[in-house]
Amino acid sequence: MRAKKRKQNAGSVILAIVSLLLAAIMLLPIVWAFFCSIQNESKQFASIWDWFKPPYTLINYPNVMAGTSVFTWFGNSLLVSVVGTVLTVILSTLAAYAIAKMQFPGKKAVYFYFMLGLMVPAEATIVPLFIEVNNMHLINTYAGLILPGVANAMMLVIAVSFFQGLPDALFEAVRLDGGGDVTIYAKIVLPLSKPIISTIALMTFLGCWNNYLWPLLCVFDDSMFTLPIGIPTLMSIERPNYVIPMTANMIASIPAIILYLVFERQIVQGISMEGIKE
Repeated sequence: MRAKKRKQNAGSVILAIVSLLLAAIMLLPIVWAFFCSIQNESKQFASIWDWFKPPYTLINYPNVMAGTSVFTWFGNSLLVSVVGTVLTVILSTLAAYAIAKMQFPGKKAVYFYFMLGLMVPAEATIVPLFIEVNNMHLINTYAGLILPGVANAMMLVIAVSFFQGLPDALFEAVRLDGGGDVTIYAKIVLPLSKPIISTIALMTFLGCWNNYLWPLLCVFDDSMFTLPIGIPTLMSIERPNYVIPMTANMIASIPAIILYLVFERQIVQGISMEGIKE
């Protein structure tokens, strides 16, 4: 028994060390970006350690917000991400409920069609998508930025997998009381699915917030830029300066950090419930 406990303790220590090392590797770019953002713009950097040395200043943050279009880009990214997330959650959960709990001809074929969509890289569809959006006269519009991403096959599959684990007895009880599918969806499915909906919402929001390729092709007006395509324009070609772009990057990371801190429990719960069900 003692030998077994020693092995378990040794395994736990090794796991903790490996986890800390991986966490440090992943946090290092964020730490570097933060220290870069609080350096003086005119400071000379002779070595990598100079990025972390004082003196520090916070003046870069108000300067970036007031002297560049970052505030406009931030608003565009927030609008696109919030609206895109809401629409994706609504469409994904409605479609997932129909596939998981309703009976209709061709249901398996429809679900298989969406599963096939996971096998096609987004880059492979970018040209026909651009042509279609251009024909609809949605290029350089918010609708053109938002609508192509709301039908997300991955989010649908995640929701279907979760909804299939909900007990059918609850739905039958509502139907016996005279409730229809709308009542079941609004009063049974959504309240029971808060963990997985939180996970879908966060994944969708981050996907919209960090999306680079489609906004790069869809918009060409500076006032329509989102942060991922606006921030690189702050980099000077003649004299590379990392302080201003990194300050803008730190500003851009604030919503993602806040969302993770707020929804951390729901995300872990949703992932745990999926793992137990599988």
